[in-house]
Amino acid sequence: MYLVFTTNYFPWLTTVVVFPIFAGLLLFFFPHRGNKVMRWYTICICVLELLLTTYAFCYHFELDDPLIQLMEDYKWIPFLDFDWRLGIDGLSIGPILLTGFITTLATLAAWPVTRDSRLFHFLMLAMYSGQIGSFSARDLLLFFIMWELELIPVYLLLSMWGGKKRLYSATKFILYTAGGSIFLLMGVLGIGLYGSNEPTLNFETSANQSYPIALEILFYIGFLIAFAVKSPIIPLHTWLPDTHGEAHYSTCMLLLEYY
Repeated sequence: MYLVFTTNYFPWLTTVVVFPIFAGLLLFFFPHRGNKVMRWYTICICVLELLLTTYAFCYHFELDDPLIQLMEDYKWIPFLDFDWRLGIDGLSIGPILLTGFITTLATLAAWPVTRDSRLFHFLMLAMYSGQIGSFSARDLLLFFIMWELELIPVYLLLSMWGGKKRLYSATKFILYTAGGSIFLLMGVLGIGLYGSNEPTLNFETSANQSYPIALEILFYIGFLIAFAVKSPIIPLHTWLPDTHGEAHYSTCMLLLEYY
């Protein structure tokens, strides 16, 4: 494995993607009764992450350049061309900054949570990493992994800190979203495996490939179903009212910023 930076800059995107989840792991070393310390720690991590992201965009991103910037490429599985490949353009900046802002507010809204505070705040930070990663991934499989990184945290947040019908709502959420994820994974692997003589999961390479019309339709349907579930679009939306009706309001904020 080897690391390639296509810019001369510090790996800002990798830093902002992995920082929240790794910082969240430190919560499990905090004293069991240190709820107030955990809250302040999580808030500080969110604020620091937002400041790091803002600094990187202000001083290392050229607004007049329409190309992908801050590219990073870390080779993982050469056979499939599966890389830790990150990069952003002008369209990515808004969602990433909005994610940081709303996650910080959601952390403040979670102040009353005292039961299993370490796990609760770790799950919030894990979702933060997944959301930033999905907006900056330039590899199809990496995008899928980041896109799905929030699935287990949301299930746990809903089933453990939800309302009276939290188990029903959490089960419904996981069935809908996991079902949609199967179609997304099929589309991702199909594009990667059938696009050229050599398998590739690179966004740019896949976008320039030609596919048989039948495969294009199948890939489109797979992505459409996956995104229709998570958007959500009628008739695949019925998990949403139950989820938001039973979830803690901080969890609702995290869901609304992503869907």
